Parts: sequence; structure tokens; C-alpha cells
Amino acid sequence: MKILHAAIAIVISALSAPFQAAAADPPAALTVLRCGRLIDGKRAAPLDNAVVIVEGERIKDVGAGLTAPAGAKVVDLGRATCLPGLIDNHTHVLLQGDITAADYDEQLLKESIPYRAIRATAAVRTALLNGFTALRDLETEGAMYADVDVKTAINRGVIPGPRMFVSTRALAPTGTYPLLGYSWELKVPEGVQIADGADGVRRAVREQVKYGADWIKYYSDRRYFMRDGALHSWVNFTDEEARALVDEAHRLGRKVAAHAIGRDGIESALKAGADTIEHGHGLDDELIDVMVRRGVYWCPTIFVGAYVAEGRAAAGAPIWKTMVDLERQAFGKALRKGVKISYGTDAGGYAWTESQAKELSYMVRYGMTPMQAIQSATSVAAALLGQEANLGSLEAGRYADVVAVRGDPLADVSELERVSFVMKGGVIYKQE
Repeated sequence: MKILHAAIAIVISALSAPFQAAAADPPAALTVLRCGRLIDGKRAAPLDNAVVIVEGERIKDVGAGLTAPAGAKVVDLGRATCLPGLIDNHTHVLLQGDITAADYDEQLLKESIPYRAIRATAAVRTALLNGFTALRDLETEGAMYADVDVKTAINRGVIPGPRMFVSTRALAPTGTYPLLGYSWELKVPEGVQIADGADGVRRAVREQVKYGADWIKYYSDRRYFMRDGALHSWVNFTDEEARALVDEAHRLGRKVAAHAIGRDGIESALKAGADTIEHGHGLDDELIDVMVRRGVYWCPTIFVGAYVAEGRAAAGAPIWKTMVDLERQAFGKALRKGVKISYGTDAGGYAWTESQAKELSYMVRYGMTPMQAIQSATSVAAALLGQEANLGSLEAGRYADVVAVRGDPLADVSELERVSFVMKGGVIYKQE
């Protein structure tokens, strides 16, 4: 393990030279941003002719018509709309798209973990320059603890990237997660950490926390099918195992994200006490009511489902096309009933060349207002992370994570696919 981490550190350091210019200089003592409009991530209405005063890495003041302090660096963004840095609460920076099993298998079988870490440095840079200043990365897909290394490289200024909250390897029991279908005589890589039995999952949780996991992620279900008009699935862990997993994570101060697509998997995750439901196509009124009552967050990851549906159907799994419409219906119900819906894209499940902000247009198409969609990627996403005091809004005391777009995202939320300015922690990374 030490040799692997050393190798990753070497390849990341080798990449640092071309990225240093993108990271710019340390934050100025005082920077003033002048914005045509400002969406603060919380209030229902934008603020015109707004000024953001940044001191070091945090926001000192926000308001209309504020006077720039003497000696401050002034950045005039003209008529642009300023917003909090966007937060994506479901990514895979160590993955480069897996429409089919062959796409996934090739990465695990033909790409070394150091090489995948190199590609991840490009992915996090792309995310940052697209306006995503924080990511919750929900597992490395067979790349061990390389997400911790990427996070460390960002935090130390070796490479530019978002603030990262990582879950390392994710958990599933024997025989439930790829790579699958190979000869029993071969020892092939595992896409997750395999754990069986209550004691086994507790030990696995402890190991992941030991090596740097901020969150614990597990696979609640697989094999999705329709029965009696509802989307069902096979549940992976027994109730005892799932409860032990969540209990141990909570005991160690970590929250739990559950991959749960079918009704059965969602129900199992909620019974176990998971903090977030990922994907959740099979949500129905009963399960939605439980989520509302318990304050469980939902990351729908809509765009990735639409993105992979045709390819997976062609590869022999037509249920994925059905699931696109099922999730649209579930989204409408959850929105009406008040589920806490957080932004999460599953980027890495699709290519990093696709804009992470495309999810916003789907959320609006499925019933959210543009402001609700923006808040899902700012204040709501920050609350999921327990980072309300630091992220998700433009107000005094928060980190100076600010993005800007030339147009009005409340009129056309797809404007956020064309971010023209990015500041993270008072440092400007992009200014067009």
C-alpha cells in the first residue's frame, strides 16, 4: 500500500508543473467582486448591482453598492450573474465513463491505479473550471484510496481542483459487484471493497475511515426489474449487515450514502439508517414519506441515467430506458412532498467531457424552478455535507467560492454550462 501511494504521489507531482499556472497566486488580502446580479444560494430573489468583498479565503461582506476598501483589488464582472461555487454531491473522479460493462472492465483491467490517478487530476481540474468548487466523490471504482491522494494533492496546492469529500472504496458483499463473469481460475480486480457479515462490514468501515474516508458508500441493490407496476431490485446486504455498516459509520462520525435504485434497495437502505439515497428511480409515495420524516437527502443523478440508457439497452438491459421515465415520475412526487433533493451528477459514470451542469436543465424540466435547481447545487448540497457554515451561499464568513455567468440562469438555467469566472477560496482560477 505504501508503494502504491508513493507511485501516485510521483505521478501527481509530475503533472503539477503545467497546472501551477492555472492555480494562480495566493489570494489577495482584499478582493472586491462587482457583479451585475447576485444569487446568494439562499434567498428567493437575486440582488442587483452586488458587491462581494473577499478577505483572504473568506467572504467579508456582501451587499448592493458597497464601497471598495482602500487598496483592494477590484474585479469588475460587468453585468455577469455571480453565484456560490457549485457543489456536485455524486461523482467518480477515478472513472471515465462506463456505459457498458466493457467500458468499466477495460479501465480496471488495462489501466493502472497511478494512470487512473493521473486522469483524475485532469477530471478535477475540469470540474473546477466548470464552476464546481466542491465534490462529494462516491468511490474510486477499484482504485483503492487514490481519491484521498487526489484530495491531498488539491489541499496542498499541487494541483487545482474542488474541495473534495471522499468515500474511498465503497462496499458490497461477495458476488454482487463487477468485475463479474470471468473464469473462477482468474483473480480479477474488484470494483469495490468486498465485505460479508456484520463483523466484516464493521471492519471494512473502520479500514476506510483509517485511510481517509469522509463518507461511507455502499451498494444496497442490483438487478432491476418491473413487477406490479413498480421498479424492484435484489437487495445486496442482509438487514443485519446493512444496520451494522451504518451503525459503525455513524459511531465513527461518518455519514452513509446508499446506492439504491429499486424499491427494495431503497427500503433496505432507509431501514438501515442511510443518510442519502443515490439514484432512487424506484421511489414511491411510501418511501418518499419516510425520507421526508427522517430528513434523508436524495441525489437523483438524472443526466447519467439518460446518458447511459440507450447503450445499456443495446447491450441487453432495456430496463434502463424504462428507468428514465420512472425517475422523472419519482422526481415530481419527491419535489411536491418536500424531499431534500441535492445536486449529484454521477460524473465519471459518463465522460468528463460532458458538462456537469447539464443536470440542472433536467431538474427544471422535471418540475423545479431554476432557483430551486440552483439551490440544490449550492445551499442544499452544502447542508447534505454538513458544511453550511463554509459552503453553498454568498454571505459573510463563508469561503470565497464564487462563480459567474454572463447571462441570467433564472431565465435559462443552462447558462451554468458556460461559466466564465471561477474563484475558490479567494483565488481566481478562471476569468474570461
